[in-house]
Amino acid sequence: MAPVRAILGALWTATRRSRKSLLAFSGNNLSHAGFTLLFFHDPGAFILVLVIIGLVVFLPMSGDPLRQVPPERLAIWPLASSERRLLRILSPWLSPVIWMLAALAVWKKLTLGLWAVLAGLFAVGFVIPSIPVGACIHAWRRVPQFPGQLDQLIRKNVREILSTLDFYGGLVVVVPALIFRAKGLLPAQAYFPLTIVVMLTISTYAQCLFGLDGEGGLTRYRLLPLPGWQILAAKDAAFLLITLALTLPLSPIGGLAAALAALAVGHRASITEQRAQVRWRFHSGVTLGDSLLQIVPMIMAAAGAEYAGPLLLAPCLAACAWSTWWFGRVLERKPA
Repeated sequence: MAPVRAILGALWTATRRSRKSLLAFSGNNLSHAGFTLLFFHDPGAFILVLVIIGLVVFLPMSGDPLRQVPPERLAIWPLASSERRLLRILSPWLSPVIWMLAALAVWKKLTLGLWAVLAGLFAVGFVIPSIPVGACIHAWRRVPQFPGQLDQLIRKNVREILSTLDFYGGLVVVVPALIFRAKGLLPAQAYFPLTIVVMLTISTYAQCLFGLDGEGGLTRYRLLPLPGWQILAAKDAAFLLITLALTLPLSPIGGLAAALAALAVGHRASITEQRAQVRWRFHSGVTLGDSLLQIVPMIMAAAGAEYAGPLLLAPCLAACAWSTWWFGRVLERKPA
């Protein structure tokens, strides 16, 4: 039993650290907007934020704690067969999700159908990551190619966005909206508000464009025969493509205007206040002030393009282009 206790203790420490990083969403634009609306006595909006974040982190938190140990290392540990079986039985209980399901199972106010849905989601998050898919198969590997010399940079940046929880938070809003719209149950008046929610979910990326490039990212960019504005333009193009894909079922004009405004404001923080980010986590912005400075113009630009007409995209595009050029020059002068 002593080896099992030691392994469970180490797994508990590892899973606790993983949970802390998963729940580190306080610097995200969506959470900032939720807390701001709560301050203005709108608890419904705050609950919506919590629901979106909760649905996104549910699957990662449902993962098998034993997967924290590399399979090769687990195989060579001197454990008896009975100890390995005991470890297999006890390790899932290190996940808070299974304790939540156990508590909900005895809660009489929860219907059996809803509990079964939650249990099914837990099973998906627990089992699927353990299915071997081969070392050469990676998620989102087949990103389409784009014309021009920035093709590979844009593809890399698209993959970066797809490896953040911000994108999946947007999907949590878009997929049900798409289903309801296909059934004719989504009123047209809901398109624009849902677009704003999607943009609040993904716009933090525009403050941290270099956050996933890792150490030495700027040095690698310096080795490319490209001016700074083109490096920024490749990141902008990836963000705009993701925005268009997510808002197409809702209000693509408003979403595009919001994305251009978010980039125009976010370039400064991306260059001057770089913050390292972690894949498969929510992006964390710089400060509450930077988030509000980005959120307000973003909503104003989206509302203008939606209700005043798509011609308002022109000043948004001009502001984003100027910001890309200006902060591209700042990027070129920035020490590696």
